[in-house]
Amino acid sequence: MTAGIVNLASPNPLPNADFMRGLRQALGIGVGLPAPSWLIEIGAFFLRTESELVLKSRRVIPGRLQAAAFEFHYPEWQSAAKDLVKRWRMAQVESR
Repeated sequence: MTAGIVNLASPNPLPNADFMRGLRQALGIGVGLPAPSWLIEIGAFFLRTESELVLKSRRVIPGRLQAAAFEFHYPEWQSAAKDLVKRWRMAQVESR
């Protein structure tokens, strides 16, 4: 068993553009508009967070989880996005 801090991340990191493309595909949205950095700065201010979490690149892998032979249900983003959208849509229907 792994003890201590672990990175909760996909074993297959990808750039934000690919992440957003996969999310749009799962949602059935064909086009996404880019968000300029000044708009992200404003959003980060209101969310009381740091814009660098969105604007800076970080390639994080879950090394300790992989070393402990952790089994990821959705190691690829596309399948995870499809499952998340499916669950979200089901929750929307159930809340009506």
